[in-house]
Amino acid sequence: MHGSDKTKRKTPNALIKEKSPYLLQHAYNPVNWHPWGKEAFIRAKEENKPIFLSIGYSTCHWCHVMARESFEDEQTAEILNANFICIKVDREERPDLDEIYMKAVQMMAGTGGWPLSIFLTPDLKPFYGGTYFPPEPRHGLPAFNVLLWTIVNFWRDRQEQIEQNSEQITQLLRNSYIHKPQAQAERISVDILDNAYEQLVLHFDSNYGGFGVEAKAWSVEKPKFPLPSYLSFLLRYYYRTQKDFALKMVAKTLYTMARGGIFDQLGGGFHRYATDRFWLIPHFEKMLYDNALLSKGFLKTS
Repeated sequence: MHGSDKTKRKTPNALIKEKSPYLLQHAYNPVNWHPWGKEAFIRAKEENKPIFLSIGYSTCHWCHVMARESFEDEQTAEILNANFICIKVDREERPDLDEIYMKAVQMMAGTGGWPLSIFLTPDLKPFYGGTYFPPEPRHGLPAFNVLLWTIVNFWRDRQEQIEQNSEQITQLLRNSYIHKPQAQAERISVDILDNAYEQLVLHFDSNYGGFGVEAKAWSVEKPKFPLPSYLSFLLRYYYRTQKDFALKMVAKTLYTMARGGIFDQLGGGFHRYATDRFWLIPHFEKMLYDNALLSKGFLKTS
């Protein structure tokens, strides 16, 4: 029996009363999800449990993958329900919360994305986070259940240290929202543009276009994104400096993308990324903003 069919027979959690399509998709998970609100916060303080906050949206591919692998899994649900207060948030309903906790995860992990997985103190202060976590160790990511038990043990044995760390992260977040007077802002130097260009040269794939790791360390299986903002920068840099290689990087990338599987040969448009170096195997999801920016790149290089 398929997991989603099996979960439909169970008693719904607190998300069943919500209006968000994304939250309703998780209403029959065995995880005892709560919507963002006072009831969950009070429970976390009364029971002295950390909060597991999961933020996503209804059309997010990896949100569905993590839901199927972990949130519909009875064993994972038992760990979460016994040791955490679990909260689900739809980023399309609460972009304000998504912005704050995304920035926190980027500070802690150096990257961000969805599903956004954040662990908070009962005072809603983040102390650990990431994005998608697999059920088994994969691509340098820990198994989700192992991660959960690690946090459970840390909370039990080092709660004071976790709270101190969360306060430091919270202070960094506060500082990031403090507006600095324009008079104190440093003058932007041309060196910044030149340095950015040199970094892109270093990470450019001269064989297949696109950017990622250094040219000598390319991995065939490493996902490759179109990164239209990089292409836009290179076009502007070319018009400013007339450095031919800036334009060649853009043309090479767009040409190989158009010939590859990342381009939808039937429906048109480009998928979000390729799962390989060669732009051959697409991740079947299209982003409007990517296609809008890529279209500008094609127009300016045609």
